[in-house]
Amino acid sequence: MRILLYNPDNGVTRNFMPHLWMFLLQALTPSGHEVLLIDGNAQPMDEDGIARYVREQNIDLVGIGAMTRMIAKAYRMADAIRAVGVPVVMGGPHVTEEFDEALGRNGGERHADAVALGEADETWPKIVDDAARGSLKEVYAPVDDFGQERKPSLKEYPAIPWDKINLKQFNLIPKMAMRTLQRIGDGWGTFRIIPMESGRGCPYGCEFCTVTGFFGDSIRFRTNESVVSEMLLLKARAKSEGGQIAVFFIDDNFAINIKRTKSLLRDIIAAKAQVHWVAQISANLLRDEELVDLIAASGGKWVFIGMESIDPANLADVNKGFNKPGEYAAVLQRLANRNVYAITSFIFGMDNDTTGVADRTLAQIRTWPPGLPIFGLLTPLPATPLYKRLETAGRLTRPKHWQKFIPFEMAHTPLKMSIAEAHAEVKRGWALSYSAEALSHAVHSLKDKPLGYRINIFIARICFRGIYFPQMGPSAWLKLIYQNRRTIFGLAREGFATWRKHAAAVPIAPAGD
Repeated sequence: MRILLYNPDNGVTRNFMPHLWMFLLQALTPSGHEVLLIDGNAQPMDEDGIARYVREQNIDLVGIGAMTRMIAKAYRMADAIRAVGVPVVMGGPHVTEEFDEALGRNGGERHADAVALGEADETWPKIVDDAARGSLKEVYAPVDDFGQERKPSLKEYPAIPWDKINLKQFNLIPKMAMRTLQRIGDGWGTFRIIPMESGRGCPYGCEFCTVTGFFGDSIRFRTNESVVSEMLLLKARAKSEGGQIAVFFIDDNFAINIKRTKSLLRDIIAAKAQVHWVAQISANLLRDEELVDLIAASGGKWVFIGMESIDPANLADVNKGFNKPGEYAAVLQRLANRNVYAITSFIFGMDNDTTGVADRTLAQIRTWPPGLPIFGLLTPLPATPLYKRLETAGRLTRPKHWQKFIPFEMAHTPLKMSIAEAHAEVKRGWALSYSAEALSHAVHSLKDKPLGYRINIFIARICFRGIYFPQMGPSAWLKLIYQNRRTIFGLAREGFATWRKHAAAVPIAPAGD
């Protein structure tokens, strides 16, 4: 069979990296089948486009995975595929919790021929075999002989052949700049952010999060050898292509077992497998000085920290009291001292939030080392404790909000401000953090660091700005460049001066006789 694995776009802006599930299922597919991958964020498609693609490519089976915010687009694409006679299997956290919706059992339209519940490591090969025989079942669930849910071990993790996979669609270097950068050298003809996991599961059980419900509260880890081998393979590919690769560890809490994490980082260092990497780590785990030393030495450059709020009452409400806002500044400074910076995530619209929460939060952020603050709204996702609590209290305003996804739009009524006020707080947080003045300040705050660090923070802020403010087309980018022209000119002038100084220092070989 020819199989297509498809991940829909999020409808807002281009993602910075592909989704791991596609590569993992490709590696788990039984031999004798060809697997094609399309990430809608890198290859935008509408319903007519994907229907035409599956016809022209003679696709026999399509697998679609999507998170809640993408599920409406996923359903539309699945409908278009099924309309041309190609069966569709859907999976992921949303479908696991709402599989009756995907199968049309709740009175709505049917979108999938089959659904894969939970982690599909064990069920995917069965799905492929059944599809090849023309005998797809409706529901596939990973269960043991007693009918209990079974979580796959990660000890025998499949080797993803990164050296052979076509990653052309995931190059983040714009086509118009690619040739120029290839001529300049230094390996910047390509740049890709590659997802990797070292473990699954989270014991914290935050009220708004789907992770514990989907992956469980016990942590399963890959072997250090498996992770290191994968990093070495990526590093070798980047070198062979004259490009750059960064790894994003998608573990929901990369350092949840500090002893194990330290062991992994030491093995990465010993094997010289360092590439620049990003991971999600709770602030409370970053008190450990040795851990932070190892993060920096092993190639860690950015750490995603779900701070959520500077209000301890809010954190207690959502079962995240292990976050201590009084420690945030020290944690971020500890990272910055090693030239590691933070992506700090905040949620507005929590039960103790009032108007002015954006300004109060920004006042704290401005005292910290420069990073990438991001702001969102408290969102009740299906089957989470938050959803159940708000449903019981009658506070849901759009109980099926995912059926018509609206970016940065609340689906329930906050306690201490209106929905409109919560929206305004999020907009203010983004506007003040990603204005031309804010970008200039972030760059200037690193004036004592090498030029590369300032370029890094500027480019990262420009990209992250697109999470909230649309910057999908050339006109939006040209406007953005114009707004930030002074900062860009300053960085370019310094870069040119550095290049000239370096060129002047290179001795000229004497002419031959």
